[in-house]
Amino acid sequence: MISIPLKKNHIKRKRLYEEVVERIQQLINSGEIRPGDSLPSERELMEIYGVGRPAIREALLTLQKAGFVSVSRGGRTRVIEPTAEHIVESLSTAAHHWLGHPEGVKNFQAARKFFECGLARYAAQHATEDDLQLLMKALQVNKDSMNNSKLFAQTDVDFHYVLAMIPKNSIFKGIHAAISEWLIDQRHTALSSPGENKIAYQAHKEIAEAIFKKNADLAESLMENHLDQVAEAYWEITKSQEMALKDQNS
Repeated sequence: MISIPLKKNHIKRKRLYEEVVERIQQLINSGEIRPGDSLPSERELMEIYGVGRPAIREALLTLQKAGFVSVSRGGRTRVIEPTAEHIVESLSTAAHHWLGHPEGVKNFQAARKFFECGLARYAAQHATEDDLQLLMKALQVNKDSMNNSKLFAQTDVDFHYVLAMIPKNSIFKGIHAAISEWLIDQRHTALSSPGENKIAYQAHKEIAEAIFKKNADLAESLMENHLDQVAEAYWEITKSQEMALKDQNS
């Protein structure tokens, strides 16, 4: 006979809107309703599931945030295909919490390096002529914006975005967009020091040249060096700012 430990382990009752979300997701997952199909009206959903309007609206809002439906004013709610951006966006709250701590920032820096070094290697091995033209265009725009720090930060993101586009994988695009957003403070801080724009551009130029030469090992190594330098600049500036603030308050 199996003995069950007599510890409290209450079964939680789901809230009404969660039940509605689960049932609509089951219909989507089973293919009974497909991307492009319209859901019944709020009133019809209330009758179908036997719940009030607040539960239906909360369920639709939850499904919208998760990327399963699109809600338009005055129109029916349509089922859509979730994108990588929706998946990553659902992690944003937790990501920003982690980024509030130095260890969390370091973990994201490590994740970015692992991801982007792989992109650089892949680009050197598989980039097409069209990919290379886009990369050179992004590099030129990056160079032209060196004297405008705000614009340079955006062209920095755009250069790395081209690399994320090369594998033609929508999840990679979503990951790149998320990391770029989550580490935006790092980028602006690291580029705030005089001369950092020039250093970053030179790194981009060398990475692009290695990709053009189809030297995967070199492209990966140069990307690793570039991201290490960015991280180092960020921590040096952050430490200086903290020390200045401490001196000011003492």
